[in-house]
Amino acid sequence: MVTNTSSGRPMCHSCSKPSRICLCTRIKTPSLNNSVAINILQHSLELNHPLNSTRIATLGLKNLSVVSVSDVNFEAQFAIRPLNSNSEVGSHGYEVRTNGSCCDYQETQNGGGYSSQVGSGLITFTIRKSGTVSSFKHHWMPQSQLENPNFDQFLTSSVVLDALSNGFVVKKWQNKQLGNGCIKTEEMEEFGIRVPPGSALLFPSEDSVLIEDIDFEVKNLIVLDGTWAKAKRVYNENPWLKALPHLKLDLDKMSLYGEVRTQPRAGCLSTIESIVYALKAVGDETETDGLDNLLDVFESMVGDQRRCMNERLSQISLS
Repeated sequence: MVTNTSSGRPMCHSCSKPSRICLCTRIKTPSLNNSVAINILQHSLELNHPLNSTRIATLGLKNLSVVSVSDVNFEAQFAIRPLNSNSEVGSHGYEVRTNGSCCDYQETQNGGGYSSQVGSGLITFTIRKSGTVSSFKHHWMPQSQLENPNFDQFLTSSVVLDALSNGFVVKKWQNKQLGNGCIKTEEMEEFGIRVPPGSALLFPSEDSVLIEDIDFEVKNLIVLDGTWAKAKRVYNENPWLKALPHLKLDLDKMSLYGEVRTQPRAGCLSTIESIVYALKAVGDETETDGLDNLLDVFESMVGDQRRCMNERLSQISLS
């Protein structure tokens, strides 16, 4: 489907590229039926970037979803509920407020200071800008089980990991600060994500292991989409990701982006490159030729951008 932009330039609605460089016809086998699901957390500023490669993954893979994620500019609230939990939160919980290295427990009534919908999670927490956890609440671990509580340690404890091992749902709400200094308190849900059993995060953190070394079957792969700086912000501002196994690729190759979108170092790849290589590494049953074609389409998109850059430079030199 072709639409016209405000500038009058015809655009392809499917791939969000100008119709003269539409990507759709370049994909030989659209909607490949990948057996390992892909869930992309896309930084909100990446959506309209001309070189964003998620558009290729969306066209090329059937079992894929994209969730837009914004930076936390003031405060955000999260709620996590295990998929196998049918119970609502009780009237008492334990709220932990963090202030530097000091944490104090406070028994709370009626689920605490979130709305009833947010409070229905078994784990709820509030973060500030840059991912600092200001408070968190849980409903099954008494104070005696945590000494010097730390949210990262809590989220990766055996009790929590066991509770989340059969999958969970995570929801995020944003709070924004108005010009008069007031907090806008109405609930603005940014996303709700179902994280099924067998999920893993593809991200090269300190705790990541090589895909070849894992001892479980990956059924759902979460991928962060954005520049490396944006991807790190998404990771830091979504601490629930730390409850997932972290995987990384063992590749020492340069991205096909080349000079048109500089990467920090070898092995730092585009989203579509990371997805293709990860699907191959986890033994996905998707046909190899179809996956390789997605890389060919990506390379051709980069070539389009390179030609556009050269054309602009030529016009400047002639003016």
